[in-house]
Amino acid sequence: MRWRWTTTWAVCAAAACGLVTEWVLRGPERASDTASVLGGVVGLFGVLAAWMWRAGARRRRPSGAQLAEAGEALARAVRRQWEEEAVLRQLYDPAPLPVVWADSQLPDVGDHRALTGGPAVCRADDPDGLAAAFGGLARRRLVVLGPAGAGKTTFAVLLVLALLRTRSPGDPVPVLCSLASFDPGREGAPEWLCRRIAADHPALADADAYGTGAVAELLAEGRLIPVLDGLDELPGPGRAAVLAALNATLPAAAPLVLTCRTADYRRAVAEGGVLTGAAVVEPAPVRAGDALALLRLATRPASRQRRWDALDAHLAEYPGSPVAEALASPLMVALARAVYADGDADPGELADARRFPTAETVEHHLLDALVPALYERARRQDPARHRDPVRAAHHLGRIASGLRERDTRDFAWWQLYRWLPWLAGPWRRAVVWWPAACAVVVPAAAVPPLVWDGLPWWYVPLAALKALVVVPMVALGPRVAASGWAGRRPATAAAVVALAGGVGVVPAVCLVYYDGLPTLGQVAAGAGFYWFSLWLVLLGTGLPVPPRLPGRGRPSLRPWRRRLPRAVAVVAGVTAVHVVVFAGFVTHERPPSWAELLLPGLLLGSILGTALAALGWVRHPAAADAPDSVAASVRADRALSLVTGAACAVVFLLPDAGVRAWIWFSGTWADVLALTAVGLLDGGLVGLVLSLAAHAWPHYTLARLVLAARGELPWRLQAFLADAHRLGVLRQVGAVYQFRHARLQDRLADAARVPRPRPPAPTPTRPDSRTVG
Repeated sequence: MRWRWTTTWAVCAAAACGLVTEWVLRGPERASDTASVLGGVVGLFGVLAAWMWRAGARRRRPSGAQLAEAGEALARAVRRQWEEEAVLRQLYDPAPLPVVWADSQLPDVGDHRALTGGPAVCRADDPDGLAAAFGGLARRRLVVLGPAGAGKTTFAVLLVLALLRTRSPGDPVPVLCSLASFDPGREGAPEWLCRRIAADHPALADADAYGTGAVAELLAEGRLIPVLDGLDELPGPGRAAVLAALNATLPAAAPLVLTCRTADYRRAVAEGGVLTGAAVVEPAPVRAGDALALLRLATRPASRQRRWDALDAHLAEYPGSPVAEALASPLMVALARAVYADGDADPGELADARRFPTAETVEHHLLDALVPALYERARRQDPARHRDPVRAAHHLGRIASGLRERDTRDFAWWQLYRWLPWLAGPWRRAVVWWPAACAVVVPAAAVPPLVWDGLPWWYVPLAALKALVVVPMVALGPRVAASGWAGRRPATAAAVVALAGGVGVVPAVCLVYYDGLPTLGQVAAGAGFYWFSLWLVLLGTGLPVPPRLPGRGRPSLRPWRRRLPRAVAVVAGVTAVHVVVFAGFVTHERPPSWAELLLPGLLLGSILGTALAALGWVRHPAAADAPDSVAASVRADRALSLVTGAACAVVFLLPDAGVRAWIWFSGTWADVLALTAVGLLDGGLVGLVLSLAAHAWPHYTLARLVLAARGELPWRLQAFLADAHRLGVLRQVGAVYQFRHARLQDRLADAARVPRPRPPAPTPTRPDSRTVG
C-alpha cells in the first residue's frame, strides 16, 4: 500500500510543480488557466487515491462456495484431459496390461509401517482396486518405483482416473504434474504446485468466479492430491532436494503420489531421507503369457492372429529368451502392439536369436520401428494428408535433440525462441526486433509523402530512426522484469523501460527541427511526450519481454458491475493526466483556451479508458469447461497478441497525433485527420511492434519460420505436433507436449545426429526399347 500512496503523491506533486513553474515563466496573466489545471491535479489525486484504495479489494480470498466450485471445475477439467490421453494411449483398448503392483522389498526406501498403513497390493487393470488400495493407506501417500519402461506414468494416469471416477463431491482432486520444472532452490513445493496447476488449468485464475488464489486455498485445505511424475527426470542433486522440500513445506498428512526410477530414488533417499508417511510399491515383471494374450486381443481376428503363433511357440520353448525379457516391460508391450498388432510387420522376426541376441537389441528395434510404423500406417489410411515417415522421424528427432540440449522433457511452444541463439539473448533479440519494426514502419512512412503534398521525404528515414527506440526497450525489458520490484510495481517498471525509449528517440526529435537546432526545452518536450506515449503502450501490453507463460483468456462481461467503477476511474485519471501533460506541452504562440486544454484530454481519456476496459475484457480467464490444450493456448495467445497490438497502435498513440494537430493547428478537422494518420503510420506502428514483443506468439512464429526454412522443423508445426499426438508418439500435458516415453525421446535424439534426409532424386525415365532407332 505504501508504494501506491508514494506514487500518488509524487505524480501530483510533480504536476503541481510543473504548473507553478509554467506560471512563473509565462507571467501572471496565465494564472487563471494555471488555476484551472491545478483543479485537474486535485481531481487526479482523488482518482489515484481511489485506485490505491481499491487495490486491496481485488485481493479477496475465495468463499466456501467459490472454493467448492473451483474444486469441481478442476475435477472436470482433469478428468476430461486424462480420459482423452487414455484413449490416445490405448490404455483401455482392449484392456490395461495386468501389471501387479505390491510393496517394495527394498530396504530403507519406505517409512515406518505404523505411518504408512497395511501392505499395498493392486492391479493396474482393476480401477476400483486401485482407488481402494490408495484410500486404504494411512496417510494416502504413495511412492511408485520401477525401472525405465515399467509403466510408472501409466500407473499414475490410471490411478488419477480411478480416483476421479470414484470421487464424491467435496473429495480431494488428483492432479498429475511433471516434476521436470520444479527447482526447490528457487521456490517451495506449495508455490511450485500452485504455479504449475494454474499454468495447466488457467480457468482457475478467474478471480470473479473463484476468488483470488483458489489453487493455493485448495492445496492448503487438503482438497488436492498432487500426483508428481518423474522425480528421476531432475538432475541428481536436485532429487534429494525435492524430497527434502516435499517433507519440509507440505503437511505430513497431505495426500501425495510420487513416481521415480528405483535406482534414482534409492540414491535420493540416501541423501535426503524418505518421503514421510509414504508407502512404496514396485511392479512385478509382466508374464510373457499375459503380454502375448493382450497383443492377440489387440490384433484383428481371423488370419492376422496366426502371425503371433511363431513368437508364441518361441516363448514357450525359450522362456528366458531376449524377447521374453524385453516383453516383461509394459513399455515394450505397448511398442510391440503399435508395430505389430496395429501394423503389417511380422512379429515372428523377434524370435530370430541371431538378429536379436540381447533384450537391449529387441528394445532398440521396437523404439526405432515405432515412428515409421505409425506414420506408414497413417499414410496408407489417408495418403493425401500424412507425411513421409522418414521426414517425420527427422523432425521428431530434431525436437528430441532440442529438448535434450535444454535438459527438459516438455516441448513448450512459447519457449521455442530459445532454440535460436540470436533470439535467446536480450541484446541480440533487440537487434532482431529493430529490422522487424523497420519492415513495418518504413513502408508505411512512405505513404504520407505520396498522399499529402508538403510532407518531406526525410520523413521515411525519420520513421526508421523512431523505430530504433525498440532496441533499448527490448534489451532493458528482461533486466527490469527480472528485478524483484517489477512484479509489485508494474507501472514504475513500465516507466523505467519507456524512459529508455524516450532517450532513444532524442535523435529523431532533433531531426524534426530541420530548419535549425532545437532548444533543450523542445528536445525535452518532444522526448517526454514520446516517453509518455510509450509508457501508455507498456501499461496496456506489459514489458517487451517473452512471457514465462502464454496469454490465455476469452471475452467475458461477467461481472460488469465490478468492472464499471474501475473503468470510470481509469477514464477520469487518464483525462486528468492528459490535461496536465498537454498544458505543459503547448508550444504555439497564442495561449490555449480552457476548451482547447480540456477537450483533447477528455477525448483521449475516454478512448484510452475504453481501450483498457476492452483489454481487460479480452484478457478475462478462460471458462472452467473450456478445453486446455496446446492448440487452444496458441490460438488464445495469437488472438491476444493481435488485439492488444491493434489497441496499442490505434488507441494508445493514434489520439496523440490528433491532439497535437488540435493544439498546434487552429484550422480544420482535415488537419486533425492528416496528423492522426501520420501518427498512426510511425508512432502507432512502433507501439504495435512493442506490443508484439511482449507476447509469446510473435517470438514463436519467428523461430518456427526460421527453423522450418532450415529444414529442421515442418512449416505447419502445430499440425505436425497434433498429428504426432494423435498417433501416440507424443502426449499432451496441459499446454505442453512430451514424448510418449523418455526412452523414445532419447533414442530419437541419438538418431538425430545423422544428417537430415534429402528428397529422393527423380528416377530417370528409361526410353521404350520399341521406339529406339
